[in-house]
Amino acid sequence: MDANWKTSLGQQFGAAIDMLENALRACPDALWDDRSRRPEFWYLVFHTLFFLDYYLSESAEGFVPPAPFSLDELDPAGVMPDHPYSKDELQRYLEHGRRKCRSTIEALTEAKARERRRFVSVEGSVVELLLYNLRHVQHHAAQLNLLLRQATDSAPRWVAKSGSALGGE
Repeated sequence: MDANWKTSLGQQFGAAIDMLENALRACPDALWDDRSRRPEFWYLVFHTLFFLDYYLSESAEGFVPPAPFSLDELDPAGVMPDHPYSKDELQRYLEHGRRKCRSTIEALTEAKARERRRFVSVEGSVVELLLYNLRHVQHHAAQLNLLLRQATDSAPRWVAKSGSALGGE
């Protein structure tokens, strides 16, 4: 796959992940696990990271998130985790997702980009699923920033592009 496309995709996906990370870090403890709010801040972060990881997988079959997370997020009954995950746990999951995203984009070839994959009701080429996944991360990063603005009258700034492919370096 063309190196310029891979760089652009990495910088933009990295920016979306950076924005998610900025929201995670900016969240005050009182808002993080406020059980009276729907949606709960921590849960939106977890949901976003779970599906970042899931959609970056080679297939739905055999996907297992890293400990302490489980496959409950795929349960059609909408099973919530029994306790809020900590910022540290979700920061580690974010770094896992960033590494997985980086390696997925670095490994893209023309043939790989055209491969078809299906995850529950989402189906498309690897490139289409990468773009879908990027949009999902950005959607929830924006939602988290709205929650921060409503609760604290402040939110992290827009990240135009990651300084390096997928940020965090």
